[in-house]
Amino acid sequence: MRDAATTDELIERLAEAGELAVRRGLVLASGGNLSARLPGAEEFVVTGAGTWLDRLTPEDFTVLNLDGEVVGGNPSPSSEWKLHQRTYRVREDVNAVVHIHPQHAVLVDALGHPVRLFTLDHAAYVGSVGRTDYYPNGSDELADTAAAEAKQHNCVILGNHGCSALGDSVGMAFRRAMNLEEAATATYRALCLGDTTTAFPEAALRTLHA
Repeated sequence: MRDAATTDELIERLAEAGELAVRRGLVLASGGNLSARLPGAEEFVVTGAGTWLDRLTPEDFTVLNLDGEVVGGNPSPSSEWKLHQRTYRVREDVNAVVHIHPQHAVLVDALGHPVRLFTLDHAAYVGSVGRTDYYPNGSDELADTAAAEAKQHNCVILGNHGCSALGDSVGMAFRRAMNLEEAATATYRALCLGDTTTAFPEAALRTLHA
């Protein structure tokens, strides 16, 4: 997935990510929402309310500024727009947020287990996993606690809900979302085998992110 140089290209990348997310079973129907901005921009585009991620068109996107004001596009942004806005305000390096509902990541977290990283890709792209308790979708509590976790983590599990994956591009954010769910699936399988400790070597993980 190539990086975007214009807002129109951002929308194309987000539509591509949405289609892939549905195809891979990472979200169903009108669940989930996506956003992106150009580096250094004070505005971002986010999917509109009720949109299906595998059917996105340019008319489905809302433009908001970092104060949360609608400044263009679809007049009805996703109910989760605050989740995206608060993350951008605390992470100047983040240019894309992928919020989806991956089944294994949510399940493992709900069962009280941390998602473990097993492979080099998990370690390199996910790195560490933050989490929040359950808060109603669209709420300030959800947006603020997720943003607080985003200060330290590029992947945040939202309790009994979904996850947010962050990146400097749409491609990187989506890559992290996929690797988070793969790591969660591996964690679930390990738990089914009675294993609660196996993970990527801690020393190697620190070296990767030194």
